[in-house]
Amino acid sequence: MKKENRILGAFYGQALGDAMGMPSELWPRSRVKSHFGWIDGFLPGPAENNAACYFNAAEFTDDTSMALALADAIIECQGHVDPIIIGRNIMQWAENFDAFNKNVLGPTSKIALNAIKQGKSIAELENNGVTNGAAMRVSPLGCLLPTDSLDDFIDQIALASSPTHKSDVAIAGAVAIAWAISKAIDGASWQQICDMLPAIAKAAQEKRITTFSASMAARIELALETAKNAQDIEQGMELVYQLIGAGTSTIESVPAAIAMVELAQTDPNRCAILCANLGGDTDTIGAMATAICGALHGIDSIDPALKQQLDHVNQLDFTRYSQAFTQFRSQREAAYASR
Repeated sequence: MKKENRILGAFYGQALGDAMGMPSELWPRSRVKSHFGWIDGFLPGPAENNAACYFNAAEFTDDTSMALALADAIIECQGHVDPIIIGRNIMQWAENFDAFNKNVLGPTSKIALNAIKQGKSIAELENNGVTNGAAMRVSPLGCLLPTDSLDDFIDQIALASSPTHKSDVAIAGAVAIAWAISKAIDGASWQQICDMLPAIAKAAQEKRITTFSASMAARIELALETAKNAQDIEQGMELVYQLIGAGTSTIESVPAAIAMVELAQTDPNRCAILCANLGGDTDTIGAMATAICGALHGIDSIDPALKQQLDHVNQLDFTRYSQAFTQFRSQREAAYASR
């Protein structure tokens, strides 16, 4: 399979998981079940969900909007990561969407963006929050960055995350998601990715320790073990929700997303549906997990009817991104090969 096919799959996977999980976002698992029964298609955000009420069926949320703001910054900078341009793009999206007055921005991002608004430079910001804003938007970096040098990979993720997130656990979570996507684009199997992922997360978290967080590597191992040992899908989802956690903190949502890829057996359509019914930060977990599934299996694995709905509602041409990122990635691969 061509890399562009997998890159396009990752972009669509991000949007699919986000839009499918939007109606149930930030609701407890019990409320998701009692209100929806079972989500198996795109639904509008319920009026009583104060995070999802702004969105119509098949619309994606801040997760994918910020991922595209990041992707646009990379295209503008000809394949390079510039945190100032990334910060500017995220700010433009937030202001256009009136995100500061709606319940859509995470607490870490809101504090950081308000500080940038007041004239603080990104370099000056502490941004030591542990929520998942860096990981939820990171999929374009997985498409851009080869995995030849783990050190470079971590540094590039940290640089791109810095407008809003600089903490060790936020970076480790973003690195884990991006690295899984990048390996998938290279054609690695899900099992190969799972075997390597804890060590990758450990290296990222320990590169510059800023918090007293639990170990991302250990939590990923626990998440995968939980998913693999579950007797059935329902028990697996319940255990992920209760044991791993499905909240907005990176230490919960990133391992949960990796567990959901396993539970869905890497099928992107199944993954988006399972994440939407999980409870908690459903749209973000769905965006991260389904982006990995899309990268593993390519654009042809996305249900054409779901893809058509995403295209129609969001009026976006993702092939613009897949073509640009395929070119940028190949340039980076050539640079590593010539070292």
